[in-house]
Amino acid sequence: MSDITPLPPGSTIGVFGGGQLGRMMAVAATQLGYRVIGYAPEGDNVAAEVCADFFHNGWGDTAALAAFASQCDVITWEFENVPLKSVEAMPRERLLPGANALEVAQDRLNEKRFAQEHGARPAPFAAATTEADFKEAVERIGAPGILKTTREGYDGKGQWRVQSVKDADAIRFPGKPCVYEGFVDFLAEFSVILVRSAVGEIHFWDSPANVHADGMLVTSTLPAGELIAAQVEQARTIAAKVADALGYVGVLTLEFFATKEGPVFNEMAPRVHNSGHWTIEGAATSQFENHIRAICGLPLGSTETRFAHIEMRNIVGKDALTAHTMLSEAGEPHLHLYGKAEAKEGRKMGHVTRVSNSGPIG
Repeated sequence: MSDITPLPPGSTIGVFGGGQLGRMMAVAATQLGYRVIGYAPEGDNVAAEVCADFFHNGWGDTAALAAFASQCDVITWEFENVPLKSVEAMPRERLLPGANALEVAQDRLNEKRFAQEHGARPAPFAAATTEADFKEAVERIGAPGILKTTREGYDGKGQWRVQSVKDADAIRFPGKPCVYEGFVDFLAEFSVILVRSAVGEIHFWDSPANVHADGMLVTSTLPAGELIAAQVEQARTIAAKVADALGYVGVLTLEFFATKEGPVFNEMAPRVHNSGHWTIEGAATSQFENHIRAICGLPLGSTETRFAHIEMRNIVGKDALTAHTMLSEAGEPHLHLYGKAEAKEGRKMGHVTRVSNSGPIG
């Protein structure tokens, strides 16, 4: 891919991971004439249903990884917790984005420092390798705050809230490297989602206002409001610097808190993102298609927003069992169910996007 020659139709894209992001990525890729194969350990790999082939093998299976790589013309991933050793076993010239993006994003402490180096302002933070480190960090930074494992964890997992300095004594330290973050007095949350080509061209989608509950995204809404609109350009500048520093190719997401003092960096996701699902119906080119375009050396598509009002809402747990009733509701609902076998509590099962040019939704 170093010569930026577009991959011809019929080429094979390999995707690490078998979840809903890989599923939607595969749909976009097949529409562009590509063959997609996936790789993930045994499990409810919903992406496998729309892939031409799927490797149900462990991350340490060197023979399977080699066989997977031998079939791929380009390789990417759908979630950032793919073990770095598995990714680094792939031919470097076929891996997009590069492994350095995962190396940064897989460690929350490194991620904060990296973002800081490129102009971002994160919440006050401190490394907490031991319980003593944690308690010292709480004393120094204060509370409320949140303790997070530096590696893995998502959608609120691997996180413990600290409401007061006294609360720290009640938390059982997890016995692995963590980072303690002070509370950010924010007024809103938003994400900056960009796509960067191999020659450094960057396009941004409009930033939605994001609402979370228990660490999981509930809704992403456009327009995001005046406060977020006033802070987006500064956040975009930071995101572009991060993407350029990584030599990034594909879709990259940075999440921010909107505060009275400006945007505060929260975290980075080197992949397509839940808060960008609205782009399937709401943008000229979805985040999934533009990721495929970028890694395959195709021209990037327009990221222009197509509707005046957009809301994306996650469908979680057993709500998926009655989700089809939404199709009779007003507001042009676009339903996406991911085909997961079990509707567990707190599990993302799908999403619905509503669009309108006539007035606000809801």
